[in-house]
Amino acid sequence: MQPISQKTLMGVVPIIPTPFDADEAIDEEALRGLVEFAAEARLAAICLPAYGSEFYKLSEKERARVVEIAVQQSAGRLPVIAQSNHGSARIARSLARTNVDCGADLVSIAIPRQFQLSEDDLLRYLTLVLTGVDVPCLVQDFNPGGPTISVGFISRLSAECANFRYLKLEEPLLAPKVRAIREATGDKIQILEGWGGLYTLELIPAGICGLMPGLGIADILHRVFFLRKANSPEAFDLFEHVLPQICFALQNLELFLYCEKSLLRARGILPNARCRNPAFTPDADTARYIEELNQRILQKVAQLGL
Repeated sequence: MQPISQKTLMGVVPIIPTPFDADEAIDEEALRGLVEFAAEARLAAICLPAYGSEFYKLSEKERARVVEIAVQQSAGRLPVIAQSNHGSARIARSLARTNVDCGADLVSIAIPRQFQLSEDDLLRYLTLVLTGVDVPCLVQDFNPGGPTISVGFISRLSAECANFRYLKLEEPLLAPKVRAIREATGDKIQILEGWGGLYTLELIPAGICGLMPGLGIADILHRVFFLRKANSPEAFDLFEHVLPQICFALQNLELFLYCEKSLLRARGILPNARCRNPAFTPDADTARYIEELNQRILQKVAQLGL
C-alpha cells in the first residue's frame, strides 16, 4: 500500500484551530474533537499549527504538542501537515524535524515575508529547511506587500528539493500562474488555494489540487470542490451560501479566528470561541452579524445532512 504521505492530496485541507480553556491553556480534548470531525468528514488532510491555529501565540513545545495530538487522533485516517514557520531557516528546520518526529506526514513552511529578500535569499532559506526532512513538503507564500514567488523560482526549488511537492498561494487572478506552474514543473508541484477558499471556483478549472480554508466550512467546501471538478452548476449554488462568511472573516486575521471559532462553537464542534490574548473583541453589531452568518451556515448544514 502506498504510504499516506506519498498520496496526492485532493480536496479540502482545513486549518485546525487551537482550542483554549479558561486559563488560555491548550484544550487537548477539544483539539481531539476537531481532528475527529475532520477525519469523519473524510477531508483530504489537516494542517496545524498555522496562522489559523494562532501558531504565533504558541511556544515551540505547544506547537509540537498540537501536532502530536493531531497525529494520535487522526490515527492514519488522513494526513497531518505540520506547519513549521519561523523567520530563521535554522530554527524552522529544527521545528520541521521535531514535527516529523511527532509523526507528521508532511511539513509546511511559510516563506518569511517580514522584510524584503531576493529570490536567491529565499531559495537558500527554503532549501535548508526542506532538505532537512525526509517527508513531502508544502511551501506557502502570502505576500501582501508584493508579488509571490515566480514560476522560475518554483522550478529552481523543485530541482533543488525533491520533496517539494505542494505550493499554497493566496492571491487574486491566480489562474494563469497556476497553469504556468503546472506546465513548468510537469505537474510535479501541486497547488492549493488559501485565502479562506475565496478563489475556489475560479481556480479549480485551472488545475488546483485543493484548498486550505478554516475547519468551520471545510465539509461544505469539500462538496463544492468536487461538484466544480464535475462541472456541476450546484457548485455555484452551494458556494454562494458560504461566500458571505468567507468575505467577512477575511478582513482581519484575528477577526477570522473569532469567526472561525464562533462557527465551530455554533456547530457544536468546539466548546467555546476563545482565542489566546491578544485577541479580537467584537462590538455588539459585529457580534450580531457573525451570529447571523453562523445561522445561515447552520441552516445549510442541516439541509445537506452534515
